[in-house]
Amino acid sequence: MADKANKPDEPDKPDEPNKSDKSDKLNEKVIVALDLPGRKEALRMAETLAGSGCRVKVGLELYAYEGPRLIGELKDLGFPVFLDLKLHDIPATVERTVRALLNWEPEMLDVHCSGGYEMMARAAEALHEAGAQRGYEPKLLGITVLTSMGEEALRRELGVGVTLAEHVLALARLAKRAGLDGVVASAREAPLLRQALGPDFLLVTPGIRPPGSALNDQARVLTPGEALAAGSSYLVIGRPITRADNPRRALARIWEEVD
Repeated sequence: MADKANKPDEPDKPDEPNKSDKSDKLNEKVIVALDLPGRKEALRMAETLAGSGCRVKVGLELYAYEGPRLIGELKDLGFPVFLDLKLHDIPATVERTVRALLNWEPEMLDVHCSGGYEMMARAAEALHEAGAQRGYEPKLLGITVLTSMGEEALRRELGVGVTLAEHVLALARLAKRAGLDGVVASAREAPLLRQALGPDFLLVTPGIRPPGSALNDQARVLTPGEALAAGSSYLVIGRPITRADNPRRALARIWEEVD
C-alpha cells in the first residue's frame, strides 16, 4: 500500500465561478434587436439564441411584416419580448393601443416622452391595470432622444434650446412623474439619469457596440462594459449579434470585455 504521507501535497485550487453561469446571468441584461425582414428570419435567429438567457426586441420593421402574433411565437421559445413601437399619438389613442397590445403579453412597451405628461400617464395607467387583470407585470418605457441623434441635430433640426443631456433628463423626469417604469436613452446619459432617478428606475440603452464594431447609424454609443458601469439596466444590441456569422458566439463574446 502506498504511503499517503509520501505523496506531495497538491495546492488548494481556489473556487472559480462557472463562466457559463456568469455569461447566462449577464445575457439577461441583453435585449437582442430582431430588426429582420420577416417571420422566418426572426424565428431562425430566435431559435439560434434560445436558451442563452437574453431577451428580444420586436421593432417597427418586423412588426410591420408580421404583426403581434409573432410575440406569442417568441414567447413560446422562452423569450421575454420588448415590443418597441414608440407610440406617439393623442392620449386616448395611445391608451387604447396599449390595452390592445397587452393582449399579447409583451414584457415591455414604449411611448415617446415628447407625447407629454397626459399621454404617458394614461398609457401607464392602462398598462398596469391591464397587466394586473392578466396576472403579470409589464413595464412601460419612455423614449427620450433617439441614439441616432446628436447634439447639433437636436438644436438645429428640432430647435431644442438646452443641451442634449439636459433635454434627456427633463424627459426622463417627466416620464417618472407620469408613472412609467423607465426610459430608453443612450448609455452616455445613464450616469446622470441613474443619479437623478434612483436605482429602481429602468434604463434601457440602445446604441451598444462591442469593441471594434461598426457604428452604423448610431451617434452616441458605448461598449457593453461601459454601459453596465454607467448604470444601464438592459442593453439593446442588434447588428453586432444578428449579422454575425455565428450569432450565439457573438452574444457570448460581448462579455469578454467585461471579463
